[in-house]
Amino acid sequence: MKKLLFQFDTDTHPSVFDTIVGYDGGADHVIGHGGLMPENVSALVEGAIFTRAPKDKQNTAIFVGGSNMIAGQKLFAAVQSYFFPGFQVSVMLDSNGSNTTAAAAVAKLASSGIVAGKKAVVLAGTGPVGQRAAVMLAQEGATVSLTARKMARAVQACNDMKARFGVDLTPVEAFDNNARAKAIENANIVLATGAAGVELLTAEQWQYNSTIEMMADANATPPLGIGGTDMMDKGNLRHGKIIWGAIGFGALKIALHRACIAKLFEDNKQVLDAENIFALAKEMA
Repeated sequence: MKKLLFQFDTDTHPSVFDTIVGYDGGADHVIGHGGLMPENVSALVEGAIFTRAPKDKQNTAIFVGGSNMIAGQKLFAAVQSYFFPGFQVSVMLDSNGSNTTAAAAVAKLASSGIVAGKKAVVLAGTGPVGQRAAVMLAQEGATVSLTARKMARAVQACNDMKARFGVDLTPVEAFDNNARAKAIENANIVLATGAAGVELLTAEQWQYNSTIEMMADANATPPLGIGGTDMMDKGNLRHGKIIWGAIGFGALKIALHRACIAKLFEDNKQVLDAENIFALAKEMA
């Protein structure tokens, strides 16, 4: 029986990246649907849960994606609301790589040094990856600050993560490189999760900071988010700091994403979100 992965995307066009990884993760067919929201997903979910016999439902799975993580969370919850005993399929949430990319970055940082008790700063952290990474760092025992150009966006992101995960994050307004350099003055861990091609720190703004122990940058498009680093860095030591570049931890992200897809087809009761995706990332790291 064919393994069918239904890609439910909150954007108009389903992500090509997620489609490819769906196939590489073991799906025989990936069927994409775009523009989905809680109000229009019911018929698709019902089609997925009613078609196959109970013993065959493990061959059907749903992947929720899109660029908007909050919209993804709502869609993810809506999908599960239509499940009932005997009629459910496995489902995964990874809007814009929010879970797999964040989990890979934080897992690599955690494998390189001590996170608990440290001060961590997530730069430009209001996007899907930054918000989830901030949560994972906090769950590992770090005190976490999250920066944004505007305080209102930082506050909203922290409030959203508090509501979902119950963790306390500190919002910080940092509208330019100098403000971000000030935000990391006493940090031990720095994770940059800004938009592609936007430099958040120059090399001089972090190289002489004696408190920083580890850094990671999720941006692989030049200029990098953290100047003076390399996207290929795999725990490299630069100026006394352990550095992870986007491609350096990206191998784990891809492997993790594929492993999660494969896991969806183990049975029909998998629910993969930040907590269990991060747990798997730590095992794989």
